[in-house]
Amino acid sequence: MYNRIMLKHNVLSLVAKIRDKANKRIVSELEANQITGIVPSHGDILMFLYREKQPLTVKALAEKIHRTQPTTTVLINKLEQLGYVERTKDEKDSRVSLITLTERGRELEPIFLAISQQINDVIYGSLSEEQSLQLEQLLEQVHAQF
Repeated sequence: MYNRIMLKHNVLSLVAKIRDKANKRIVSELEANQITGIVPSHGDILMFLYREKQPLTVKALAEKIHRTQPTTTVLINKLEQLGYVERTKDEKDSRVSLITLTERGRELEPIFLAISQQINDVIYGSLSEEQSLQLEQLLEQVHAQF
């Protein structure tokens, strides 16, 4: 075991700084592509809709992005106002809303994928494959402890 006294105990601070820088980069790249009104938390919803290729319920999206349903609803409302997603009622249960991408939302996919690749290149660029895997494993381990 290592000596915990020697540690700087600033992992949380470093993770927060990395997240802040990544979010600023995302917003900057979106603006460079003339995309306004979207914030990084909207990206989580869009990325799952791109990945799944089918309508998702608000509940499913909330679970996937690790947010509450009310928070997810607010994010979806904004995306709907911007014309990137639409909401329809489930034919089997009218209490359930299904969220789908609009054509305008699908047009963003290549831009989102390119921005995501840029962020990954920054994060993993100077790391070996082994270090990248180890970084993810360690962060997943810490995440699981909460």
